[in-house]
Amino acid sequence: MKRSESAAMVFGRNDRFDFTASLPHLADATHVHFIAIGGSGMVGIAKLFLGYRRPDGSAITVTGSDRSESERVSDARDHGATVTIGQSARTARELPDSAWVVVSTAIREDNPELQVARERGLLILHRSQAIVVAMDGRDAIAVTGTNGKTTTSSIATVAMRACGLDPSFITGAAIGGIGASSGAGQGDYYVAEVDESDGSFVVYHPKVAIVTSIREDHLDFWGDLETMFDGYVAFAETIQDGGLLVACADEAGSARLARIARARGIRTATYGHGPEADLQLTQESLGPEHWAATVRFADTGEEHRMHVQIPGAVNLMNAASVVLALSEGLGVARDRAVWAVGEFTSVKRRFELRGTPRGIRVIDDYAHNADKVAALVQTGVATKGDGKVIAVFQPHLFTRTQRFAQQFADAMAPADVAIVMDVAPSREDPIPGVTGALIADRIVGTRAIYAPTDEATIQAILEHAEPGDLVLLAGSGYVTTIVPRIVASLETGQLEPV
Repeated sequence: MKRSESAAMVFGRNDRFDFTASLPHLADATHVHFIAIGGSGMVGIAKLFLGYRRPDGSAITVTGSDRSESERVSDARDHGATVTIGQSARTARELPDSAWVVVSTAIREDNPELQVARERGLLILHRSQAIVVAMDGRDAIAVTGTNGKTTTSSIATVAMRACGLDPSFITGAAIGGIGASSGAGQGDYYVAEVDESDGSFVVYHPKVAIVTSIREDHLDFWGDLETMFDGYVAFAETIQDGGLLVACADEAGSARLARIARARGIRTATYGHGPEADLQLTQESLGPEHWAATVRFADTGEEHRMHVQIPGAVNLMNAASVVLALSEGLGVARDRAVWAVGEFTSVKRRFELRGTPRGIRVIDDYAHNADKVAALVQTGVATKGDGKVIAVFQPHLFTRTQRFAQQFADAMAPADVAIVMDVAPSREDPIPGVTGALIADRIVGTRAIYAPTDEATIQAILEHAEPGDLVLLAGSGYVTTIVPRIVASLETGQLEPV
């Protein structure tokens, strides 16, 4: 079966980029240009190049382009990048012959800058390859999986800092207490949230790999779950000799990967609630303001009490994966690794409190697949106190909405009120009949509302939210941009203008 990007591309194979190619050295970079520098994760990579200095003190010139102004574009400029608004062939023609051009899979081949860059024979780096180059020979702790990548990689970064390892890092969102999604440390390691959506995770060759889960997602690239699983096997086989795979024993896909990896001689450690896990979680305490579990190392019976500062059972599991990565993968003392994960406080758009207008807590979260939305709503129910949970979800991508409408509906059902916005299209063209109503109409057992506009969404929140309630806003589209307006409207009790 063929994919639409190119007649030569088949499911699970990215023929646009050679992920096995030898990569250049960071010291050889003179000018790096980012197409769509305001895209998710691109600013973080750009800032790594901007922060590099050669032994003689000279810097790398970093430029970029984007379709429109944004907070991330401003961030790139603030750190020294020159950014052009609008993407044109002229921009690429004006680049020096020595320039490297960084793109993500989301940039189509008909992009005028990419077309000219290829015609000129400029070096094209996929964003994953640019990360590896920017990390300048450090060993990777690579975090991947359908769910929990950003939080887990952020916990790993903070915990490694607490243990004195001072890693470099690149994650999907700003880390609480650090205030950035990327940075260069002085240590020998880097933490990377690595993307499974396009097969590029085979670039990193990590010392330690964490796989949180393997569930159906990004089927526009993989086609089906089995092909996606084969991709994870290929990723596991890139782990360095003597390195470590950390996998979740409670999740079927990740547990299956662990069994195959062990059979192929890859050192593996698992975490979960059952007796088969190498690190077992018991005696969980889940709040509403205290989250802890006892972790038991199966090989010795050693037990420690693990505390986290972020809500939800899922984050106890995320923290447990980092405990194994540090202790079994990097040689940190087990008790110290357990302590270190408790130093993590937050990550942007992961159960992020954005305001408490009139005693109504407003939470902003990046949850965009059914498992993440379900975990978010369940955490909200567990921490709501005496009020109601009002869950607001903006679906992302028409294909994902069409395929998983029932799963999204089931995920939202535990809320007291479920509000579904219209689909954020991102890179896709509309599919007739696929709107947020496809989800809202399937929600049973609670009050379900389809709100196709920003105004309808805010009005629905106003009609149902009362002091003491918890409003959860979820999605990877533009929903986060209307949060200030929601907070302001709740404060006044009426719809505030744009």
